[in-house]
Amino acid sequence: MKKYTTLFFDLDHTLWDFEANSKEALTEIYYNYNLAEKGIVSFNEFLRVYYKINDMMWEQYRKDEISKEELRNDRFYNALIAFKIGDRKLANDIGDYYVKTSPYKTNLFDGCHEVLTELKTRYNLHIITNGFEEVQHIKLQQSNLTKYFGVVVTSENAGYKKPEKGIFEYTLNKVGVSKEESLMIGDGIDTDIAGAIDFGMDSVFFNPKTYKEVNSTYTITKLIELIRLL
Repeated sequence: MKKYTTLFFDLDHTLWDFEANSKEALTEIYYNYNLAEKGIVSFNEFLRVYYKINDMMWEQYRKDEISKEELRNDRFYNALIAFKIGDRKLANDIGDYYVKTSPYKTNLFDGCHEVLTELKTRYNLHIITNGFEEVQHIKLQQSNLTKYFGVVVTSENAGYKKPEKGIFEYTLNKVGVSKEESLMIGDGIDTDIAGAIDFGMDSVFFNPKTYKEVNSTYTITKLIELIRLL
């Protein structure tokens, strides 16, 4: 094991349980906006369609094929269109509700506070995220995670998105550490891990679903494994 001094964490799907928090907000949307009466008779089908469209549009956003505004404004509209509901106002209302509600959800992956409390006694901890600036800080504050991290770098304030080298260069320069003493921890194969590998920085692939092996330096299936690893 190398001697690391600094750990960089992804936020969504790594510490903050995006899937659980998103599902809570989408459940509220489905019932508060009476989507069943509007023709979406299955909540699970609504989830499936929305997640598929959202994932596709986030990938387009990461590749700079669409803007932040297009992502936010069109993901719910496209989901409604899939159910033959061409209601732009409803889509905008749902989108606003989601953005205002989901960041305040506080589901974290098991052991999150325990692991961060222990690691903070031995390492400097920071965040590198592709999430939006205003949203990610709300998530950290509401989930009581802010206290663990020194620097929080979003793709918006860095001007680059993972896996681009620029976001890693920006962050390490801001923190004042070398990549040799740094470790990236995240769930994103094409963002966190591919970006770290391309940048020349060691990585930990957080793989709770154990669905794929990747070329990361280390792999864990639970956050608690970080304590034994490090």
